[in-house]
Amino acid sequence: MQSVLTPKPPRSSKSGRTARAQGPATGTPKAAGSARRREIWAAYGFISPWIVGFVVFTAGPMLASLVLSFTDYDAIGSTHNVGFANYQQLFEDPQVAKSLMNTLIFAVLRVPLAMAFALVLAMLLLKVGRTAGLFRTVFYLPVMTPPVAVGILFLLLFNGNVGLINHVLGFFGIEGPSWTTDSFWVKPGLVLTSLWSVGSTVVIYFAALRSVPKDLYEAAELDGAGRWTSFRHVTLPQISGTLFFTLIVNTIASLQTFTEAYTAFFGTATTQSYSSDAALFYVVYLFQQAFQYMHMGYASALAWLLFLVILVITIIQAKVSKRFVYYEGDQR
Repeated sequence: MQSVLTPKPPRSSKSGRTARAQGPATGTPKAAGSARRREIWAAYGFISPWIVGFVVFTAGPMLASLVLSFTDYDAIGSTHNVGFANYQQLFEDPQVAKSLMNTLIFAVLRVPLAMAFALVLAMLLLKVGRTAGLFRTVFYLPVMTPPVAVGILFLLLFNGNVGLINHVLGFFGIEGPSWTTDSFWVKPGLVLTSLWSVGSTVVIYFAALRSVPKDLYEAAELDGAGRWTSFRHVTLPQISGTLFFTLIVNTIASLQTFTEAYTAFFGTATTQSYSSDAALFYVVYLFQQAFQYMHMGYASALAWLLFLVILVITIIQAKVSKRFVYYEGDQR
């Protein structure tokens, strides 16, 4: 009986204590490191299609164009190194300054108008309830329209004599301008046409507006804030990050506009020089130098100048945005 009640002495196995002490220090980290490496290689495997596509279709062509910008490459004859001659020509070519100014004016007109129009449509979607999905699809469908068709649509709608826009203005007793021939109205007409494809921005704004906490509106209402005050001090700060994102995206897209203007003013046999000069955007001129005149080296220099312009504008926007963009968790 005493042997049963007497507690058994603990086993003092040095090998057991050593195994338990060394297990976590040697075996587990090695297994964890192996699993970690497998996860890393699996991640690289999943993103490898994007990496290959980026190297082959983006980084590779960019580096090639940088090399070609220092040559007289024309895709036909022999290629010679010309140093900085192409870049020097950029400052001597008056068409570069003209096309760049046309592009900047177009971007300044289009970006704020497109953002405001898309925001109005997104706020209207919040009011329609269950049918928001249907209208969201309707607003997005024009994005799928080929840009060439949008260029033809511009000629049909904004024709000074038989265009639908001037007919509607005439119904109200307003004499419509010559959208396609008056150099002053060419860019505003193209800007209005570009509003046809703001559906993607509408969808982004709609998602941002739905994520604004309702209790913020309730608190503002209790404080006596009206609709405009709530929009200014609640809605805009809460979606400022989304507004900044679309500002960057729309600015880059506007600076690279090409198809609509080229289709309307440079892709037809009836192109008139006095109107096409107003529609000579930077990428249109780049395309002409590359594929009409076969000045591939000079076109590469034009492309890198546009890249630097977009880079500088984006950096400026990012610096200025720090004063206006609010993010959750921001302690400012």
